[in-house]
Amino acid sequence: MAPVGSYEALHAARKAGADSIYFGIEQLNMRAKSSINFTLDDLAEISKICTDNGLKSYITLNTVMYDHDMQLMRSIVNKAKEANISAIIAADHSVMAYANKIGVPLHISTQANISNIETVEFYSAFADVMVMARELSLMQVADITREIVKRGITGPSGKLVRVEIFAHGALCMAISGKCYLSLHSNFSSANRGACVQNCRREYVVTDEEGNELLVDNEYIMSAKDLCTIDFLDQIINAGVEVIKIEGRGRSSDYVYTTTKAYREAIDSIAEGTYSKDKVTKWKNDLETVFNRGFWDGYYLGRKMGEWSEVYGSKATKRKVFLGSGVNYFKNIKVGEFKLETKSLKVGDEIIITGPTTGIIKTYVKELRLNDTQVDTVEKGDRFSMPIEEIVRPSDKLYKIEIADD
Repeated sequence: MAPVGSYEALHAARKAGADSIYFGIEQLNMRAKSSINFTLDDLAEISKICTDNGLKSYITLNTVMYDHDMQLMRSIVNKAKEANISAIIAADHSVMAYANKIGVPLHISTQANISNIETVEFYSAFADVMVMARELSLMQVADITREIVKRGITGPSGKLVRVEIFAHGALCMAISGKCYLSLHSNFSSANRGACVQNCRREYVVTDEEGNELLVDNEYIMSAKDLCTIDFLDQIINAGVEVIKIEGRGRSSDYVYTTTKAYREAIDSIAEGTYSKDKVTKWKNDLETVFNRGFWDGYYLGRKMGEWSEVYGSKATKRKVFLGSGVNYFKNIKVGEFKLETKSLKVGDEIIITGPTTGIIKTYVKELRLNDTQVDTVEKGDRFSMPIEEIVRPSDKLYKIEIADD
């Protein structure tokens, strides 16, 4: 399951081999502040793209809900049913009750903090799929999946409840993301999707006498990102059926790279070709896009303490904006671009992104300027190069560079 915060990310997930996508609508989702959220008017188009490409679609409707949210909540669930969205992901009982009442399939969000089999049994009256609390160890997850089978716990569909876990992406310092730090300091509630991420900052400790100590080397509330690709086989063996990637606030190249890596890993496990060498390659790929460094989370029984030592991303590569698409000549598979800044040369790694294109990752094989083959183009040039996929005027062109240390 891939995260989608834009049409670019949706098409990137599709191209990378996702089975399903999840996204937010309006302001009632946990990434209301950090991602470009879709509106009710987008639902029909999202559903069509997913249906045409064999993807399941899930709406995150998982914030704390107040009385004044009820009308909007019901509108979203109604529209989801009308658009044939696959399911709603919810944590608040009001959403669960209403979705259940009008017959919209439901998934239970990690915000519900499901940590034991009794809670699974309770929620089975509402949902076929449940996201476990992020604080569980893999052993605890396996105990829950075995007990589901043993007790024959079924959801509304009559099928056994399926377990979902987060496998990759940002981890919050709080229990299953339920944090009040942002609300306390900025009156901007994380539980309403408006976290300002002040936990990610560097802090100075001051004692009662006014002496200050800079907390060195680590951002002591900023956890490293979760990465499970090197023990994904153990996750599958634990009975987990849905692997979820975090990152609705991240870019389309992040969505593409992470989804592709986990797609390949899952297929490799099924084929019996999963290996250390492949894991090394996938990890190297994952390190090229936004990350705060990686750790195993709680799954292998480690205590919390894997803090990031930098502010922001530790990605080994970065993308630099160059320009925009102008035209595409289908017969010869050549794209025309306007270089708005920097320069571009033969051999450079590039990314092209757009609302319909999603993402294209490739290398510059040839450049033409005024119908003459050249090695380099500069700012202001209108040039062309071979591109296998259609390029649109709304597309943006980026060059991929090695990130500075």
